[in-house]
Amino acid sequence: MATILIVEDEIPINELIKRNLQAVGHRCISVIDGKSALDEMDKHEVDLVVLDIMLPEVDGYQVFRQIRGTPTIFLTAKGSLTDKVKGLNLGADDYLVKPFEMLELLARVDAVLRRTKKTSKTFELDGVRIEFESRQLFLHDHPVDFTPKEFDLLEVLVNNRNIALSREKLLELAWGYDYVGDTRTVDVHIQKLRKKLEMESRIKTVYKMGYRLEV
Repeated sequence: MATILIVEDEIPINELIKRNLQAVGHRCISVIDGKSALDEMDKHEVDLVVLDIMLPEVDGYQVFRQIRGTPTIFLTAKGSLTDKVKGLNLGADDYLVKPFEMLELLARVDAVLRRTKKTSKTFELDGVRIEFESRQLFLHDHPVDFTPKEFDLLEVLVNNRNIALSREKLLELAWGYDYVGDTRTVDVHIQKLRKKLEMESRIKTVYKMGYRLEV
């Protein structure tokens, strides 16, 4: 996956972001101030920076100006339009206001990495190969037939692997906010994916919640 630098001075939030990004396969470097962020950028090749604006010593805007060219998501408690416009005008790839859902951050990280070509175009597990750009599935090198929504659901599970997702969240991420339907739709599609891809032991049922792809 990607190497991500987390720059957040609130340690509990920093640790939470780090744990969730690592859970889906990213390598993380975390610091709590702007000066340390610049030091780490000198030492490491970084694919993405998750950057808080309100930092001690050197604020996020100053850090961003010095690391220009590295994909960046601004993370801040500020929610005013002027702050958002300033961040995006500087060239940030995205902007997320605290408090936020961790799944939203993961989705935005994935979107930025896809745009900047820093995420894998394929995923392989137990004989299953997913070609994201061409939207093809293979099991032991044999093509697998699937519906568009089965692929969308599988992609959501892969992008959030090792994280338990509720049926409602899976509907939101794979079907969209405007979907009107029953959460049993998720169960039906999960069963089809398990059977088609022989992933009964990988796509786990989370009791009274939803599902998790274990990797």
